Amino acid sequence: MARKEETTIDVAGREVRLSSPSKVVFPARADRGDGRGPERAITKLDVVEYYLAVAGPALLHLRERPGSLKRYLDGIDGEPFFQKRLPRTAPDWLPDATVTFPSGRTARELVVVDAAHLVWALQQGTIDFNPWPVRRADLDRPDELRIDLDPTPEASWDDIRRTALCVGEILEEHGLVGWPKTSGSRGIHVNVRIRPEHEFAGVRRAAVALAREAERRLPGVASARWWKEERSGVFLDFNQNARDRTVASAWSLRPVPDAWVSMPLRWEDVPDAELADFRIDTVPDLLDRHGDPHAAIDEHAGSLQGLLELARIDEEERGLPDAPWPPNYPKQPGEPPRVQPSRARRDA
Repeated sequence: MARKEETTIDVAGREVRLSSPSKVVFPARADRGDGRGPERAITKLDVVEYYLAVAGPALLHLRERPGSLKRYLDGIDGEPFFQKRLPRTAPDWLPDATVTFPSGRTARELVVVDAAHLVWALQQGTIDFNPWPVRRADLDRPDELRIDLDPTPEASWDDIRRTALCVGEILEEHGLVGWPKTSGSRGIHVNVRIRPEHEFAGVRRAAVALAREAERRLPGVASARWWKEERSGVFLDFNQNARDRTVASAWSLRPVPDAWVSMPLRWEDVPDAELADFRIDTVPDLLDRHGDPHAAIDEHAGSLQGLLELARIDEEERGLPDAPWPPNYPKQPGEPPRVQPSRARRDA
């Protein structure tokens, strides 16, 4: 029997085994037959080398945060699966944290602290990292508010950029600093470091208020409507701030044909940013030439007081109830009925 191919990566004072380093993760254009994808195939070892090249700034967004493993055992053309719990065979040098899901169940998840932990996760078939917005020291109080700009099919890329700039203005007016990045897929994320003073429900409440304010300022372009039949333009997905909801972290590779990256941006970069500019083969050089746009993110943790006051105004003066929660969450106080609006009209 032929010996299975493997190599060893020396990183962060450890030797981490990497099996099948030449395994294709992103097929080449010729292999795909659809004109999409990189010119040459991107292997498992290429993915590891990319993450080692950006490990410093990537760890700024991952360090001390739990996260499940999103495993692509057959590359991007295979069906991924989420592994919420660390396998029993995981080495004892891996940090972990026990998180609680909305159902009340718990799981021991990986906590990335250094580059060796990154490489171990990549060995498991990880492509992108999706950490919780909490640190291991306090798993119930987020230290990050996340704005996920999710375009509807009719929204343009310019609509997404306009909405992101509007979000930046709202945050600044309410005493917060936003840090934009491409999603690496279709949209833009804006991360906001906050002081860990509120539980998930409070952070989500602030995100709902921000989304509604953006909708008021950009009618027809920005949307705070949970039900898809009511949305237009760019949806600000406030429910990404509910417990156990995650988004791809900054510098993460995304499982799309051209190996795009969730790329940190400066606000002045947003008007001209293009998703296709940030790929596995371009981002390390951009980092070397221009540095990390989010290097100072941890220095700007702010208070949610301003956005929560906006939420109070929406609720008490404008008469707006809480927005709907995802269906797998317990019914929340003040939440409207979880009934699709068109069905509610038919029933009425």
